[in-house]
Amino acid sequence: MSHYHLAQFNYARMVAPLDSPLMAGFLAGLDELNALAEVSPGFVWRHADENNSSTSLRPFPDKMRIITFSVWEDVETLKHYTYKTAHGKFMARRREWFEKVNEAYLVMWWVPAGYIPSVDEAKAKLAYLQAHGPSPAAFNFRTVFPPAD
Repeated sequence: MSHYHLAQFNYARMVAPLDSPLMAGFLAGLDELNALAEVSPGFVWRHADENNSSTSLRPFPDKMRIITFSVWEDVETLKHYTYKTAHGKFMARRREWFEKVNEAYLVMWWVPAGYIPSVDEAKAKLAYLQAHGPSPAAFNFRTVFPPAD
């Protein structure tokens, strides 16, 4: 068993405000996907506000960006949830709700098991990835680095 877990943080830029009819399909599936994440193998933690999502947290100056922030046991379990469950089918519709982004929008990094990173730490990891590309400090699904141990 690893002494590390995988933190992941990403953002998406909405095509319209969250309360717009254009975002209704996204909002309609959010509770189901969050519940699915929580019972998925490898799930450890996810950021949630008083509405049980992260949609109210807008940590970037651009308030059209919403985030997803979670911790998983390893890359394989996160990848399975992301692409092989109902979440993958939901992601296939992402262009209905989110703009295409031309920079890194997802970052992953290893944290000690039991540690929950902060949003500021996650934003710093994303900025590092955007500035320097994948490394053991901050990477993505295409270029994965193993934990230190």
